[in-house]
Amino acid sequence: VKKTKSRQTRESDVCFSNLVCVCVTIKATDEQRLLCFRWYCKNITRTEAEQLLRQEDKEGGFVVRESSKKGVYTVSVYTKTLSVHGEIRHYQIKITDTEQFYLAEKHVFSSIPDVIHYHEHNAAGLVTRLRYAVGSMGKCVPATAGFSSEKWEINPNELTFMKELGCGQFGVVKLGKWRGQHKVAIKAIRDGAMYEEDFIEEAKVMTRLCHPKLVQLYGVCFKQRPLLIIAEFLENGCLLNFLRQKGRALKEAWLLSMCQDVCEGMEYLEAHSFLHRDLAARNCLVDEHNVVKVSDFGMTRYVLDNQYTSSNGAKFPVKWSPPEVLHYSKYSSKSDVWSFGVLMWEIHSEGQTPFENRSNLEVVNDITKGVRLYRPHRASPQLHSIMYRCWHEVRPPQSNIMIHSNMCMNDFIAH
Repeated sequence: VKKTKSRQTRESDVCFSNLVCVCVTIKATDEQRLLCFRWYCKNITRTEAEQLLRQEDKEGGFVVRESSKKGVYTVSVYTKTLSVHGEIRHYQIKITDTEQFYLAEKHVFSSIPDVIHYHEHNAAGLVTRLRYAVGSMGKCVPATAGFSSEKWEINPNELTFMKELGCGQFGVVKLGKWRGQHKVAIKAIRDGAMYEEDFIEEAKVMTRLCHPKLVQLYGVCFKQRPLLIIAEFLENGCLLNFLRQKGRALKEAWLLSMCQDVCEGMEYLEAHSFLHRDLAARNCLVDEHNVVKVSDFGMTRYVLDNQYTSSNGAKFPVKWSPPEVLHYSKYSSKSDVWSFGVLMWEIHSEGQTPFENRSNLEVVNDITKGVRLYRPHRASPQLHSIMYRCWHEVRPPQSNIMIHSNMCMNDFIAH
């Protein structure tokens, strides 16, 4: 067995530092196991892999191939995050001296399929996460693979569109009725505004979430265009608008109750290994009883180790983000806790914008220096201390925040 030092890579590739790796020949039985995976393309060259990936033109399309050197394997992945024309990055699968496999040295596994499975959920240093396996005959696995269409597919003829509720960069949300009686929110992708695969990914996430403080998925329409997501409709709409219009009339105990609603939903996500990554008042909805539910799961990710490193060029909400996201694009349940603290601040300021008169660059500099949001006028010192704990380097879990917010609520009731 010959030991070799890790080669330096370009800035856009994974940085391998001092971990010693060895090039070993994979056993024949291990190679046989690889053959059952669609992403394994045994006998294709680097050029052929690039042709396959460009032909599919899918963000995160990838293949695993045997390199020119026997027993060494390479992951080839396609991305448009670096160029609108698309680029391909090639990552050699490294092996430690204990015969563990890795692409990013902090994430080491006992087999190549385990490495691929991890990076399907987490870019973790790659230019993008491995989203779609491309077989040697071309054609990605359909984005709807693993999606139970029989259970979730809704006949579009059963939908009646009533009025527009809102629109954004990627699509429009309309109020509608399903089968003539159930009010629903219908989210439609704007043509060409985003990858259809990302829209489908959001629906896939929603199928796995079931909690009274999370907006629930009713179904999808994926057999026609535009793609539609049909979800629970909440009468009082966006929390941010609700706070700005009616926040002044709400008592402090009710504001805290809204925080607790969100905390319950986020506690569920944390317990089930999901990161929301875009928690803010604008992404929560309010029902007719003023109960708040977490919504907008477009950036939500299921994680295997409570960490997610976003790919290069990914956008994020600066004023709701902790230092590790601002500087390293590293997410965890603790980054959601930071955002929850900012959301508490939004609620108790009746919908003001955090760091309102500061640019994003100024906010990054302020946060890095230790500057934090002031106590909003509707928050007690005790409540502000809960917010402040969310903005420490070491942050409490959502379950702990819930305990302390209950103590505050008991104080309100006692007085």
